[in-house]
Amino acid sequence: MIFDAHSDLPIFIYDERKNRRVRVLEETFDRFFAHGIKSRVMAIWTRPDRRSSALRYGLEVLNALMKDLGESERFELVTNVKEMRRTIEEGRVALWLGLEGGEPLEDSIDLLEVFHHLGMRVLTLTWSLRNAIGDGVFERTGGGLTNFGVEVVGKAEELGILIDLSHINEAGFWDTLDVTAFPVIASHSNARALCDHPRNLTDEQIKAIAERDGVIGAVAIPGFVDKERPTIEKYVEQIAYMVDLAGYKHVGLGFDFVYYLQGWSGKSVEGFEDESKIPALLERLGENFSEKEIKAITFENFERVFERVVG
Repeated sequence: MIFDAHSDLPIFIYDERKNRRVRVLEETFDRFFAHGIKSRVMAIWTRPDRRSSALRYGLEVLNALMKDLGESERFELVTNVKEMRRTIEEGRVALWLGLEGGEPLEDSIDLLEVFHHLGMRVLTLTWSLRNAIGDGVFERTGGGLTNFGVEVVGKAEELGILIDLSHINEAGFWDTLDVTAFPVIASHSNARALCDHPRNLTDEQIKAIAERDGVIGAVAIPGFVDKERPTIEKYVEQIAYMVDLAGYKHVGLGFDFVYYLQGWSGKSVEGFEDESKIPALLERLGENFSEKEIKAITFENFERVFERVVG
């Protein structure tokens, strides 16, 4: 079984339904889910060109996702691990709702609570740019969490929302660890030591997440895997490096496939272009890890941290 900690599929569903398509998840099941994905975080990402209307856009994307789920028999939006396990046992796919970047929250704790009521259980504090919570990795100012950001982290603890530190800059990363004792994740990040990109994590960041009993989801974006030749072998090297550094209980999968998004076509890891290549990934993991370790990396590690924080 695969637990994919980060997917932009809600944006795809929104775009497809704008083109008058229905039952998008059902009609694309074999494309996106037929290769062992049993649990997946469905992240609402505010595209850069929609940042000025982030709340409206986020709610419209969520509405499209909920309509599509209403037309589906093979998926269930879950809000805790018990629901996830039951959904999988019933032969369906468990979907978690996440926000990739807190832009839709504007500067309102009330809106964080509203999104929690609507099912959101994972919050990536920033995308790569600045928002009211803090600075992303592409901001030049290097600011950490704002006062509002500290308030968001505290309220997330109270509500049972898992904090995701992918995309935030280093100052904000360390600020977050300073103001929470809860486990945190980096849902879709790799090791900077192997690929020097600001979206990747330093060794110190990887070890800090592990020390909190958190998990890093290895990401299959080619630019984060290897600068010269991003291949499936290099992707597995990323996983192996982080396992050696942090232990196998603190590494998972956060594919972040983008091949289906407008403007991102063709941006894929060689040999691991999409979900159909998951069997090839599992084969290569089998050459590097034991069966126990593979089960942890592919599913159980994220299951553990979700149960600790979300319930």
